[in-house]
Order: sequence, then C-alpha cells, then structure tokens
Amino acid sequence: MDYRNAFAISATGMNVEKLRLDTTANNIANLHSTKGADGKLYKPLRVKVVEASDNFAVDFERMSGATLRGVQVAKVEEVDVAPRKVYEPGNPDADDKGYVSMPGINHVTEMVTISSALRAYEANVVAMNAAKRMALKALELGGA
Repeated sequence: MDYRNAFAISATGMNVEKLRLDTTANNIANLHSTKGADGKLYKPLRVKVVEASDNFAVDFERMSGATLRGVQVAKVEEVDVAPRKVYEPGNPDADDKGYVSMPGINHVTEMVTISSALRAYEANVVAMNAAKRMALKALELGGA
C-alpha cells in the first residue's frame, strides 16, 4: 500500500469530523431559537457518513489486493424530533397557553457528539502523523 493512501484516508476522516463539529455547533447555537429565517422551527441536523466511493486508484488497488478507503459525507439531514415546549407567556412567539415551541435539541447529546467528533479527529491526526513518521523513516533507510 502506498503511504499516501494513509494520508488520504486520515484526511477524509478529519474532513468528516470537522463537518460533524460544525453541524453540532450549529445545533447548539439554535438551541433557543424559536423561528428560522424561513419562519419555521429549526430542526437539528445530523451528518450521515458512508465509505468513500470508488475512483480509479481505489479500483487499481483493489485488483492488487488492498481495499482500504476513507469516508465521505452522504448527506446532512434534518432530524425529525418533537419540539420542546417552554412556558414563557411574555414571549411574542408563545401560544395562547403561554408555551413557546423550541427545537427538540438535547444539549447533552450534542455535547457527546462534540466529544466523539473531537476524539475521532485526534485519532485521525495521530494516524496521519504515524504514517508521516513511517514515510520519513523509510526515506532514511533508503538513503543510508
């Protein structure tokens, strides 16, 4: 396996985890919003990830026996969850009973997602650095 594949695989993982962090931050930022720009209630977003699609290099490596691939984002989709009802009779968005509909975002779940994405990002950085050290060591051995 070409050492550059290890870099590419780690890079795809880092890109996915960065998007997951950005999406989760967006969810937390909208935790207390009552209306979006379109006038509708904000729905939390989730990143769906799949194995990276084939390209010529991957097909060629598969013929040689290696089948390692990275990941890619399949889609960022809205999660259909029930809104939270908060009693705020003074809020202009309150209904006739004084309740305001807030996005059904669970703060604890979002924080766990952030923690998980950070750890996965760090693991990809460690893997990339290990591949870099191995490539440098191979160059040192080859030059000796």
